[in-house]
Amino acid sequence: MIAGTELRRVLRDRVGLFFLFVLPFLLVLVMGATFGGSIVPKLGVVGGGAVVEELRGEPGVRVVPFASEAEVRTAVERGEVSAGLVLSGPRFLARPDAYGQQVRLAIQGVLARDAQRREVVAFVAEQTGADPATAATVVESVAVEPVTVTSSGGARTTGLFDTGAANQLLLFVFLTALTSSAALVETRRLGVSRRMIATPTTAGAVVLGEGLGRVAVAAVQGVAIVAGTWLLFGVRWGDPVAVALVVAAFALVAGAAGMLIGSVLRSEQQVGGIGVLMGLGFAALGGVMVPLELFGDTMRTVALFTPHAWAGQALSALSRGGGVPEVLLPLGVLTAYAAVLFAVGSWLLRRSLTR
Repeated sequence: MIAGTELRRVLRDRVGLFFLFVLPFLLVLVMGATFGGSIVPKLGVVGGGAVVEELRGEPGVRVVPFASEAEVRTAVERGEVSAGLVLSGPRFLARPDAYGQQVRLAIQGVLARDAQRREVVAFVAEQTGADPATAATVVESVAVEPVTVTSSGGARTTGLFDTGAANQLLLFVFLTALTSSAALVETRRLGVSRRMIATPTTAGAVVLGEGLGRVAVAAVQGVAIVAGTWLLFGVRWGDPVAVALVVAAFALVAGAAGMLIGSVLRSEQQVGGIGVLMGLGFAALGGVMVPLELFGDTMRTVALFTPHAWAGQALSALSRGGGVPEVLLPLGVLTAYAAVLFAVGSWLLRRSLTR
């Protein structure tokens, strides 16, 4: 009953409803329209030949010719291209981001195929006694391009709004759970919780109800974002059961964190300031605002101390076609987070109510 009262209390706040339901969808729309879709990284190339022609046929790379190594190096430094390839050497330059690594993999694949082709030509020339040009003609005439077959449950490409929807879910569910704990602070400050304990309601029931109230707010917002973005923007979240488990686990973490700061802070103003700071800070460290692929090794390690990083990895795996087995580790970590935060928050809240 206490949890239901806390949820209704939040839902009656018109300003809170805007941040609870409207703002996340607006940001998903803006982020998807601005940064969504498929981005093909550019590769600056100095030189020509068969390798360059094959790179032009790669779907994940756009080849841009340059006259000199100095020009392509400057373009990479300025971000005009994701990487550069100088065939005389050869030398490869890349920006330290996901697109630079994508170009690197494409070049490695092309070079590997070119090396294999050269080996086959040399073998044919040696076995038949033909000159290299004739052997190359023979090899090309019988070459068969490999075909990759994927089932309907295989990997999928990222949709226009998919990444933005997952990021906004993690950002707002955690942030709202923290800021909505102002209601718990108000309940403590006005002595409502103490008066409830004076009734037959036990301290344990009050603590449990307040904790579940924070979780209920987080869960309702999480479900609304998942269902709403699926209906409005066609976001492909993946396996419904696995998604429900991840959202539930993250809602438990967020609710427990909200109960913790609601048990420690003394005023609603403190909750507003510290809650927003913590919500944005954890989101930034956890790869919600900047992809983890752009983090250095040290910051990637730091990110793993946040629940956002684990939940983000789980949602990303599900959007690519994964299921419950692929997210068991993140689910375990999120459950451990929730258990620790609930234990500490419950102890602090009980102490504040009974002393």
